[in-house]
Amino acid sequence: MRNMKRIGLALFMAMMLALSFGCSKQKVASTPEPAGTTAEQSAVESASSGMTAEQELADALSKGRMTITDSKVYFDFDKFDIKADYREPLKGAAAVMKKFPQLRVLVEGHCDARGTEEYNLALGERRARTVKEYLMVLGVSAAQIEVVSFGEERPAVEGTGEAVWSKNRRAEFKIIK
Repeated sequence: MRNMKRIGLALFMAMMLALSFGCSKQKVASTPEPAGTTAEQSAVESASSGMTAEQELADALSKGRMTITDSKVYFDFDKFDIKADYREPLKGAAAVMKKFPQLRVLVEGHCDARGTEEYNLALGERRARTVKEYLMVLGVSAAQIEVVSFGEERPAVEGTGEAVWSKNRRAEFKIIK
């Protein structure tokens, strides 16, 4: 609640500052700002878009949750290393988790139907832990990430054959409420 008041105060001050500069009689030459958004620009853009800082934060959090839950990592048969194709999406998920440290995520490890139940549970665990460790290397707090293995218990696709099995060898993300 205290942070919301500070954000509101900062927004009000930025708008007042922008209004006071708008009343100037002299024309002042200015140099363009470098790429990136300052807090003042964000406040002015927020005011012009009609969204409150609280609404913008909620919108960003909602989009961030989607970024995380849409991220999936697929693995080769009997492997638990993260392929290069999945590193960028994981970097996006890590950025969201660092921006919103209150988010807690469950990484679920899954396997295809081949192998014993015990082996697949262990392999699913290694897959989930590998993803957690990669996120931690990217700066995400270990306290934000839990892991679980479902082995072959929750297939994404039913059936047999490599096309089906490849979709079941995965790590998925769930937001912990």
